[in-house]
Amino acid sequence: MDRLDDAARSQFLTDHPGWSLDGETLRRTFQFADFREAMGFVTTVALSAEVADHHPDIDVRWNKVSIALTTHEAGGLTARDTDLAAEIDGRT
Repeated sequence: MDRLDDAARSQFLTDHPGWSLDGETLRRTFQFADFREAMGFVTTVALSAEVADHHPDIDVRWNKVSIALTTHEAGGLTARDTDLAAEIDGRT
């Protein structure tokens, strides 16, 4: 899979303002009312990740969930990452 060019990266960030680019990794932190809501969100992300066969790094801090996406086998950001990020946005 090919890495995304600068134009595709910029377009994604414009279309999905909650996400940021940290080198070759897309990152976003979501905040919820409490731990239960945060873990419910993690479950929906896990289901989407399984369907996509693309698994993000997920960090849970009580009511905050941080997601990091990169395609390791491509050595950077690909459409797999932006597609899953867009899917995650649809779950919030």
